[in-house]
Amino acid sequence: MEVSLSGPKVIVTKLKDSKVKRLGFSAPGFGYSGSNFVDLRRKCRVNWVGLKAIRAQVAVEKNNAPFRKEKVQSQTPVELLVGLPLDTVSKSNTINHEKAISAGLRALKLLGAYGVELPVFWAVVQPNSPHEFDWSAYLAVADMARCAGLRLRVSLNLNGCHRPNVMLPGWVLQAAETDPDILFKDKSGALHKDCLSFAVDELPVLQGRKPVDVFESLFRSFSSTFKDYFGSTITEITVSLGANGELRYPSFPPTTDSEFTSVGEFQCYDKYTLSQLKQAAESAGNPLWGLGGPHDASKYDESPNNSNFFKDHGGSWNTPYGNFFLSWYSQQLLHHGDRLLSIASNVFGDLPVQLSAKVPLLHHWHEMSSRPAELTAGFYNSAERDGYDAVTEMFAKYNCMMIIPGMDELGSNPESLLHQIKQACEKHGVQVSGENSALVKQGTDNFGKIKENVQAGLKTFTYQRMGADFFSPEHWPLFREFVRGMERSQLDADDLPEGNGGGVSLSADSEAGNNREMQAA
Repeated sequence: MEVSLSGPKVIVTKLKDSKVKRLGFSAPGFGYSGSNFVDLRRKCRVNWVGLKAIRAQVAVEKNNAPFRKEKVQSQTPVELLVGLPLDTVSKSNTINHEKAISAGLRALKLLGAYGVELPVFWAVVQPNSPHEFDWSAYLAVADMARCAGLRLRVSLNLNGCHRPNVMLPGWVLQAAETDPDILFKDKSGALHKDCLSFAVDELPVLQGRKPVDVFESLFRSFSSTFKDYFGSTITEITVSLGANGELRYPSFPPTTDSEFTSVGEFQCYDKYTLSQLKQAAESAGNPLWGLGGPHDASKYDESPNNSNFFKDHGGSWNTPYGNFFLSWYSQQLLHHGDRLLSIASNVFGDLPVQLSAKVPLLHHWHEMSSRPAELTAGFYNSAERDGYDAVTEMFAKYNCMMIIPGMDELGSNPESLLHQIKQACEKHGVQVSGENSALVKQGTDNFGKIKENVQAGLKTFTYQRMGADFFSPEHWPLFREFVRGMERSQLDADDLPEGNGGGVSLSADSEAGNNREMQAA
């Protein structure tokens, strides 16, 4: 579950009998206008929250060396990042809760975090026209991260998100009112208004422009606007390849993000996707296979065991028709991913940044032979077929790091699927990064599972996500202990930044002592 910061401002108070201050949040928040961007560097000098009072043993790192991309999995310590709130930048292009976020960045730096992840939404940058861009608030956040001495992973979301309520740009939704079939449509006719159909990637459906051309213009505008940040502050760019920012169809019900745990439905009923399916079926010599998706597949809220299509024994997924449809369906997802990664590689390939994209860990019902939740999302993976080999081959083609969320998930299904995906990555030389699915709660073993996965050879790990609950007394001490327990061996000399800077690298016990507590009030 993604956590957004709703209305806090920073509270700084002194602890009893101590010079150390406490960092906390309370409503309401403070907005930040991009027009005040030039004042950020002055603000950075006053937003150090009791840093001098915290006598942590720090080693000063140097910040300005170019970022070095690596082809194979690194053996250096994992780079730990924390995701910023999804509503860091509002729909009106202002920074939400600027003071709280600034203080949170300082706290993370003191704790030893490598950087933060900044979610960028297409609708915020390009709300009114395909020809106009406004990056002002995101530039201001990038400057805040640089001021705090943190690196930045920027996630370029070409999709909408229901928490916060950010949909596709208004001018795109206007085009969808004229032609609803540019959006994904399920079997009942319900539209997914947060994701364009993959079938229109190369069709002039957006005011006479193709979506792939619009995305390329967005990428080039980002590259030009943030050119002074690449390598020194921005070290990774994550490109959205589908629903919820992941490589997948929007197989969950409309208005649902990432908490859905059932099978989902096939998304192939807009007229453009149906046209492609019809052509594929005619080419295969079976025109009747192109009339629509599987008629006997389960609905969103139905068990796959009650479905003739997904059942383990005699299911129609394991028939010539099932093989045809699932091969075609998964291939359309790969074509879409390849188109976007090709554009991203062309635009960002020569920059000193790592390109990355997400692949979901759809482990629900993974114990079934048909792997139904993976099939509806576009991964033709089953007990008899590896659905991730072609995916990782595509990532390798563009030297793209794979981010796998859900590394806090417990149980045999997540472990089995994660092992399969990582094996495919190892086969093709693809670096692996991870994320958690939700804030870890007291009394659970999820931090232990994260640590186990991190030690298994990740390049980076992004903990999702900063917000009021993140700094709460119930969570912050747990997260602090998790960071303390991470291995802190010396970085390879080639990966160390050079020059002057404000970065720090804390030893595992650098916050020890009763007077070195920083937690939420």
